[in-house]
Amino acid sequence: MNDAPPSAVTVATPHSRYDILIDSGLLSQASAWAGLPAATQAVIVSNPTVDALYGDALQQALTPHYGQVGRVLLPDGEQHKSWTSLNLIFDHLLGQGCDRKTVLFALGGGVVGDMAGFAAATFMRGVPFVQVPTTLLAQVDSSVGGKTAINHPLGKNMIGAFYQPERVVCDLATLDTLPERELCAGLAEVIKYGPIADMAFFEWIEGHLPALLQRDKAALAHAVRRSCEIKAEVVGQDERESGLRAILNFGHTFGHAIELGMGYGQWLHGEAVACGMVLAAALSAELGMVSTGFAQRLSRLIERAGLPVVAPAMEGARWLELMRGDKKAEGGEIRFVLLGAPGRATVRAAPDAAVLRVIAQHSARA
Repeated sequence: MNDAPPSAVTVATPHSRYDILIDSGLLSQASAWAGLPAATQAVIVSNPTVDALYGDALQQALTPHYGQVGRVLLPDGEQHKSWTSLNLIFDHLLGQGCDRKTVLFALGGGVVGDMAGFAAATFMRGVPFVQVPTTLLAQVDSSVGGKTAINHPLGKNMIGAFYQPERVVCDLATLDTLPERELCAGLAEVIKYGPIADMAFFEWIEGHLPALLQRDKAALAHAVRRSCEIKAEVVGQDERESGLRAILNFGHTFGHAIELGMGYGQWLHGEAVACGMVLAAALSAELGMVSTGFAQRLSRLIERAGLPVVAPAMEGARWLELMRGDKKAEGGEIRFVLLGAPGRATVRAAPDAAVLRVIAQHSARA
């Protein structure tokens, strides 16, 4: 077994510095777990599906470093990203006498990562945690950058904290067991990085999409690494989303409206973001910021990735209501991440009439 240190992408913010490790077989690679904060206890937070696949392997990897390794299993699904599920973590931590040095390990996708991170940010006012993402979406996006949150019936990710992990361990081998729908959902967040920051990467995705869909390890490794490099660069400049970091939410204003409007869990987050990118690109074209041709090119790539390009049927007033609750809204004015040019994003408001035209053109008929 190769125990050489895996290559890493470094995230450096004014308040923290940590590595994203990317390789196959990291769960069993001793060097992936060396140098983490010392503690008498570690707690793995996961869900039953992921725990059955990888819980024992992670516990075995952590046992040499921690005297006691506990596990907390949360219900699976976006609809369970709530106070009720969050309290399951706190119940375990308090019941087992965990202290402020206890290290939490988030083993799973974005829901597990967000909730374990939020628990770490708030238990005893902050304990260390490590992200161990097992979905493509989590490896390229949600595990990196320190956003942690739970949902509220009136808005997605509205209750949370910025709290950076100690390390992110992306074992590409975990993607072998990922359902195809989840793999495609993760590709939405990979595709996102091209239009907002790197057209060369966008063109690479266009050419290598078949390999990504076939789970070619070399293609996945490049996609995860480049996605993490772009996100690390943005987060390093704007840790708390006061400006630049908002571009990472391309497609998310429309996407969150779909998730909330349809009911959490009906659309996967990546599916909603994919459709949201189609709408955001179309709105950019509607406002004369990019060509219609580029908006259509992006839509074709998203469709090739097995992702939805037609929005669900909702009344225009309902769309606007949902989007006015978005975190980027200011004074009730909806602010969108739009494309100023291929490879460059900007945040700005748009006339309601233009927004509603685009939604009508790209929605299913009621």
